[in-house]
Formats: sequence, C-alpha cells, structure tokens
Amino acid sequence: MPLTRRDFAKSSAYTGAGVALVGSAGVLATAPGALAAEPTEAEATDAARHGGSRLGYGPLVADPKGILALPAGFSYRVITRTGQTKLESGESTPSNHDGTATFRGTRGATLLVNNHELKGPRADWPHPVPLIEGLVYDPAASGGCTVVEVSKHGDHVTEWVGIAGTSTNCAGGSTPWGTWLTCEETEDKAGKNGMTKDHGYVFEVDPLDRRANRDPKPIKALGRYAHEAVVVDPKRGHLYLTEDASGPNGLFYRWVPPRGFEHGRGRLRTLADDAGVLQAPKCFDAGGNFVDDLSRATRTGTVYGVDWVDVPDRDAKTVSVRKQFTAGQVTRARKLEGMWWGDGGAYIVSSYAREESPVAHDGQVWFYDPKRRTLTLKVLLGVNPDPAEDGAFDGPDNITVSPYGGLVIAEDGEGVQHLFGATDDGRTYPIARNELNIGTKEEPEYSEFTGVCFSPDGHTLYANIQTPGIMLAITGPWRRQRPRG
Repeated sequence: MPLTRRDFAKSSAYTGAGVALVGSAGVLATAPGALAAEPTEAEATDAARHGGSRLGYGPLVADPKGILALPAGFSYRVITRTGQTKLESGESTPSNHDGTATFRGTRGATLLVNNHELKGPRADWPHPVPLIEGLVYDPAASGGCTVVEVSKHGDHVTEWVGIAGTSTNCAGGSTPWGTWLTCEETEDKAGKNGMTKDHGYVFEVDPLDRRANRDPKPIKALGRYAHEAVVVDPKRGHLYLTEDASGPNGLFYRWVPPRGFEHGRGRLRTLADDAGVLQAPKCFDAGGNFVDDLSRATRTGTVYGVDWVDVPDRDAKTVSVRKQFTAGQVTRARKLEGMWWGDGGAYIVSSYAREESPVAHDGQVWFYDPKRRTLTLKVLLGVNPDPAEDGAFDGPDNITVSPYGGLVIAEDGEGVQHLFGATDDGRTYPIARNELNIGTKEEPEYSEFTGVCFSPDGHTLYANIQTPGIMLAITGPWRRQRPRG
C-alpha cells in the first residue's frame, strides 16, 4: 500500500521536529567548519576528567613511514599491499581495493572479503584478480574480490580469490546470513571494452565455503546497472541498492522478494531473472510536493516520504534502468555510494553534487526508515572551498555504523583524504589521514579511503587505501563518543 502524501503530511504535522530524529544516530549534522568549534566550559571540565578531548581521539600525528596519520595511542598494520603481499596461489594481491566487510572465521580468525575495482580488459592492469579455475564469470574481465584471513593474534595472513572475471567491483555489502554481495559498477555489455558477457550485476561470495563460489552466477533479479552498494533488511527481506551514475543522476533501489522466498546462503543464486520486484523511489515533502533530486535538501533533519515505482526493464536490454523513467516519476541523486544497515534502517551516501544536480554540496548521508518509509538527511557537507587544506571533510563514500556510537566514513573527495567520525549529536572528528603521496612533491595526490568496517569484536577498524591497494588494520584506545552535555 503506497504511503500517500496526505498521510505523510498529517504524520509530519503531528510529530513535528521529532520526525527528523530517526534512529540512534540523531541528526549527525556536519560542515567544513565543524572541527573548529570550541568546547563549552562544561565540556572542557569533563574532557580534563577524562584526560583529554571528549570528542574524538585528538589531533592526528604524522606517520614517519608516510602511510597513515593517526591520533596518539593508535597504530596500524598493513594487512595486504599490491605488489608486495601474495595470494596463496602465488600471484600478487590484486590492486584497487574497494568495498570490504568482516566475518567471523574459525579459531578466532577474522575473514575479510575485499572488492577490487578494476574495469575493462585484463591487459589494462598489472595486477588483476587471477583467473582461478571454477571461479570465473567472464575471462575477459579484470575485477573480482579476494578473501583475506587474519589469524586471532594478527600474526598470520592468508588471501585467496573469492570470485574473478567480474568488472569494477565497488562497495557491495554483507548479508545477515554471513555472505558478501559484490557489486559491479558498470553497464558494459558483451562486446564492449573487450567483455565477452554482460556486466552490471550483483554476485554472492561465501567467505566460509569456497565450494559455494564455484560457477559464479549473476543475481539478475537485482537489476543490471552501475551498482555501488547493497544492504539487506533482515526483518522484511528487502534489499536496498545504490547506483553511481549520471546523465541523468542515478537512483536508490528497493528489491522486494517474491512471496514465500526465504533468504539464506546461496538462495539468491536460485532466483529466476525476473523474481520479485525492483523499484525506484519517488519522494515528496511534508507539503506533498514531489522532490526530483535529493540535493534539494539543504538542512539536516529534512524528511521526505517515499513511494516506490516499479522498474520496467531491470536487465536494461536496450535502455539503462535510470533512463527508463521520465521527469516527475522518480527521485534521483548524484553519486549514490556507500550504504550500511544499522538502527533499523539503511544509511545511504550521496558523495557530492555539482552542475548535474539542482543544488551543490560536498556530501550527504541519508537514513531510510523502512517502517515509516521516510528518508531523513543526517549529514550535510557544504562545498569545501579548499580541499588541499587539512581540516574540512568532503566526498563521503564508504560508510559503517560504529560500535562506539555514530558513523565512521571514508573520504573520497579532492585533496586531503580522511577517515572521519560523526557523533550522535552531529559533531565530526578525524580518525586517520592518508599520507601516501602518489603524485609529486609539487603536485601531491592522495588516493581515496575505501572499505571501512570494524572487526566482529569491534576492536579493530579495517580500511583500504585504494591506490596502489593497501588494506590496513587500525587499533587503539577506542571509546564511546558520547553526546554533548
């Protein structure tokens, strides 16, 4: 049953400002100047009692090894590095690390499934994902993902291929039943860019059962488009997916399973290509007005009601999925990127908006509440006037809900690149800074962070530097980031 504009307007009138605070993450508002805010006298006193700043973990300390700046008391270890670490089959760790999730392994080990965002022919990349027999979808494609096993004490690392022959494997997402959904951020069809099969699909990878990964099969029911990330609603069984595309801007999708379908390991592979319903959102404000693009929200706490519109041709046989809708049918957003399920809903990132969008910004994080069918703007980053200067954040991408409160976000903007946190009451703080200059001294360049996620026990934060491809494990005196006051 659709959520009518009248119902949403009535609900908003009754609940007032409270409707803007969905989930435990609160408003999570932030802006380029947020880090410069002075603490109140009460906060300063409380900080003194706790031996330092209450917000975050203090200033970042330069790394003499030139890889990762961290707060005092924190440290990192390199888990994998392209060109240096090896797969168990003997080849180099593939490059271009992207989306990652952690899983509990045996004997206290941690398993990480790591996407490798490699597009186009294999000859274009020095270190593509190796074509391991039985694990290949398209032998012409260079991407895929690997599984990394880190022993209980972190003293032994093994890495093997989970899937190969896929393309542009981007954010992806984990499932409640313990598998990984790897997403292809491309629309290349057979015959384009050297591909021998159609691409733009989602594939399931099982980190615990290698046999389950043999004979990879795309989950065509989830559509063919430039997939970015996916999350699963464990209560309703719906899947939510993002699309990073422009001309026109991409969409945020919902897949509704067919009646009687039960999720579980390998079950998505059994679906018919047209199983369930793939839908795109149509948003409207409290006055019942249609919202064409999420960039129009310029205040944190903005709430939109959401209706869902069926996708006509999810396999995009002749027309890209996002182009199958006319103006006024669906709500779009620029660079819909990372997602994470938490607080009973989906956190969704729009990385930035420029001339292709109605309003410019340097990042939004939305929270979709499936029970109320509302989108609430939690984080809004204003346009960063000088990305080369340290201090401001821009271009959020991969995201995770922190066991210590709030969010941890990977930056994929211009200039300086950070991992940063956003507290429950909207303040931001730095966690790490990429110091690996892949440019020159005169024109420095720093690759984006990707794959941010915590270990199952919450003690280790994992993240990647995409280029050249480095997986890092960050440990230190984590503590709960408490609200102000």
